[in-house]
Amino acid sequence: MKELIIKKLKDRGVKLEAISAVVYKLQKPYSENLTVEECQDALEHVLEKREVQYTLLTGITLDELTEKGELDEPLAGIIKEDEPLYGVDESLAFAISSIYGTIGFTSFGYLDKHKMGIMKELDTSENNVNTFLDDLVAGLASAASAKIAHQKRTELNLKKEKLEEEDVS
Repeated sequence: MKELIIKKLKDRGVKLEAISAVVYKLQKPYSENLTVEECQDALEHVLEKREVQYTLLTGITLDELTEKGELDEPLAGIIKEDEPLYGVDESLAFAISSIYGTIGFTSFGYLDKHKMGIMKELDTSENNVNTFLDDLVAGLASAASAKIAHQKRTELNLKKEKLEEEDVS
């Protein structure tokens, strides 16, 4: 299923490297030794989660069906116009952003407000309906960012414990 999701993302113009670049931008101020490879790894872990895969599949499919004219009105128009009061696109993405705890909410809110990189490209695309996809990508980046934040905190705590043990010896 993960490979299918990666293919669907790629078919919609979203490369994992583009999402990893957003993750890097989010986390770099908090981790001076952060690498893009760590961001890519965190993103890969997020994409392994079944609930993330199902959420992505749902949102991408709704965008595709809207493009093809296969959804009934008024839903088709609401999605096509990315109606601000609709909010279901953000709700799906919010579910992804929270898989590593509430820290992902903050990043998602920031990314939803300040679209950057691939999310901006998706949001301003004239050729595709990306009502769900731009938010889902923000959810992915937020979740990967939260995973890194937790990982870095754990590493810091382990270093601190080790130093305390050495002081006791």
